Amino acid sequence: MGAIRTPREAWVEQGLKALAEGGPDAVRVEALAKALGVTKGGFYGYFADRNALLEEMLEAWERESIDDVLSRIQEEGGDPRAKIQLAGRLTLSPDRLLPIDLAIRDWARYDVAVAVRLRRVDNRRMALLREMIGTFCSDPDEVEARSLLAFCTAIGSHFLAAEHLGRNREEVIARAVDILLAT
Repeated sequence: MGAIRTPREAWVEQGLKALAEGGPDAVRVEALAKALGVTKGGFYGYFADRNALLEEMLEAWERESIDDVLSRIQEEGGDPRAKIQLAGRLTLSPDRLLPIDLAIRDWARYDVAVAVRLRRVDNRRMALLREMIGTFCSDPDEVEARSLLAFCTAIGSHFLAAEHLGRNREEVIARAVDILLAT
């Protein structure tokens, strides 16, 4: 009986974890193999090289943060405000997609191909915001402004170190979302 191979998805998932923890330089075949408890030889049965893994990791991130989120929103239904909030919770979950998203944003600062992919993902996210906000706001300029502010709040709040004068960050963000999603 042959040895059981480490699934391709395990390499991609371990690569995403390494990316989230240390950026693209942390995605090294030997380190991934060690974390998976296997030899690096199995890696080359799936991937031609490290760049092939990085590309597949980006594809997995894009699929999970766009296609899977959109599918879940359609499944759960609800009004546009609830859909926006669900998309935000899924996309920016601190235990899963947020650390990957932030690492990809940093990576995109110095890798043009990653920046192109990030722009595509962000454009799809903005399109969802525009569509949902457009259902309760008719002014196209206001729809664009609210969409931008919502997205900036979601991403930017993770980089802001300011205190909130007796309030915690979650309370302030919740209030900002209430303002942005008000009619």
